[in-house]
Amino acid sequence: MKSALTTVLAAAALLLATAAQAEGPTCNAAAAEKKLAGAAKTSFLKKCEKDASAVCTNAAAEKKLNGAAKTSFTKKCVKDAVG
Repeated sequence: MKSALTTVLAAAALLLATAAQAEGPTCNAAAAEKKLAGAAKTSFLKKCEKDASAVCTNAAAEKKLNGAAKTSFTKKCVKDAVG
């Protein structure tokens, strides 16, 4: 049962990573679409970047990246997600 849960979580992380890297709306685009401004926009962007960072870090782990490759991949992934 535990391995099945691990497999499901890994698949979900991979799906989220793919979604973050897809041509979907970036954090900035989503904030603009929601017409956020000021503190609400800052808070939204901070949370969105944190979420993107977690997803990208998981994606790097799935790809078994280490060192500079992991850092470069994660940085680009987050930048693409934030916009």
